[in-house]
Amino acid sequence: MAKKKQEKQEKEIEVGAILSRSEQFIEKNKNLLIYGFGGIIVVIGLILAYHYGYAQPRNEKAKVAIFAGQHYFEIDSFALALNGNGVDYDGFEAIANSYGGTKAGNLAKAYAGICYYKLGNPQSAMKYLKSYKGSDTQLAPALTGLIGDCLVSAGDTKAAIGYFEKAAAKADNEFISPIYLKKAGIAYESLQNYKDAIRVYTTIKEKYNRSTEAMEVDRYITRAEILSKQ
Repeated sequence: MAKKKQEKQEKEIEVGAILSRSEQFIEKNKNLLIYGFGGIIVVIGLILAYHYGYAQPRNEKAKVAIFAGQHYFEIDSFALALNGNGVDYDGFEAIANSYGGTKAGNLAKAYAGICYYKLGNPQSAMKYLKSYKGSDTQLAPALTGLIGDCLVSAGDTKAAIGYFEKAAAKADNEFISPIYLKKAGIAYESLQNYKDAIRVYTTIKEKYNRSTEAMEVDRYITRAEILSKQ
């Protein structure tokens, strides 16, 4: 009897320790995990868009202007990329507003949205990201997910989740989808909605089981299950 009581106490201590570590993990890492994956995906999407989206744009001037802005973007000079240098480059925002009907102008909207996000202005970022028109399986989902990041930055995590899940569904591949499903799961956890967190984590495990995220998703599922019982 004493042995069983001791085993029960030890189990309670172990579960308590797991819960404590889980709470600390969410608090310390939720911002990193929610925000941290979008940049690489967006850049990859932009590179693909450069090759396939505006190789022969209708407006050569817009094409040349976009090319000049990429230099600033690639070296993280987002203010210059967005607003121009005042000499020979007008900026992505000006290109998007002046040539929005061209392929290059449409891509400038994506760049402008990303720049605004990087500069800490999620509202303006969303304006341009939402105005981008595209249906490719790389850039379009990444921009949709970035709208979710903007909403998190603006304090509307609940609305952000819809964009994360939409981005995952749009991409429907093992490279992009698990990233945004993981973002959605962590966002759900931050709202203490552990049932839906488990749902999206399980989708990663079952549907995208060859992804990097699937390799570690069991511990996210376990954490959400433990927290759901408290």
